[in-house]
Amino acid sequence: MNLENLTSEVSKLARQTGEFVRKAASEFSKDSIEYKGLNDLVSYVDKQTEELLVAGLSKILPEAGIIAEEGTSEQAENHNLAWIIDPVDGTTNYIHGVPVFAISIALIKESKIVLGVVYEINRDECFSAWLGGGAYLNEKPIQVSSAKTLGESLIATGFPYYDFELMENYIGILKELMQKSHGLRRFGAAAVDLAYTACGRFDGFFEYNLKPWDVAAGTLIVQEAGGFVKDFKGGDDFVFGRELIAGCAMFPELEEVIVRNWNITKS
Repeated sequence: MNLENLTSEVSKLARQTGEFVRKAASEFSKDSIEYKGLNDLVSYVDKQTEELLVAGLSKILPEAGIIAEEGTSEQAENHNLAWIIDPVDGTTNYIHGVPVFAISIALIKESKIVLGVVYEINRDECFSAWLGGGAYLNEKPIQVSSAKTLGESLIATGFPYYDFELMENYIGILKELMQKSHGLRRFGAAAVDLAYTACGRFDGFFEYNLKPWDVAAGTLIVQEAGGFVKDFKGGDDFVFGRELIAGCAMFPELEEVIVRNWNITKS
């Protein structure tokens, strides 16, 4: 399996499919919104985009299974090889006309992410990485920020839209980071947050209540760009574990704030 060639093919597919998403935005009607759960929105654009991606990826690598947000979703353990797809990461932004959303595609092999592509449609920016091959933005190498301390860092996060039981812990993290960093940003698309962390626009990112298709591609891109990714317990269950911390050299300081306020025991 030539991961470099595969990444190139997947990047091309993401760009082609992104054109459909871009054009559909100009005629999108909120009347087409569906609700999968509390504040969990989906549109015909998500569904049609996923169909295009599944068809394209099935041609690129027919033997791979599919783990997709709007379709059949199975645990990675059921697949020796599987695509993990988010057709429109940032659906709520898309529906409201906020120009921050992306296509996210990852390939998992034997429980390890080996390829990741995040295509931010509005800025025509394709972030990509393959295991051991480095990270790229529009085919040019990228690296995480050189920030060494929390005090010189800009941090991205996301707000939960369901499961609010740990809200007070989360607010404690926000309060501390507001005082100890350059600031916090909430874009509403985890794949974009991770891609921006990989290229140094953000110095770190954290969130909980995440799904694998939100983060699978972006976490590999951060790691291949020289960054660190862990779950809130300090472990490696950040793709299916629903929570993660990502960052550059200041990662230990960011992790300490989150772990302490989250009131958990580190692995």
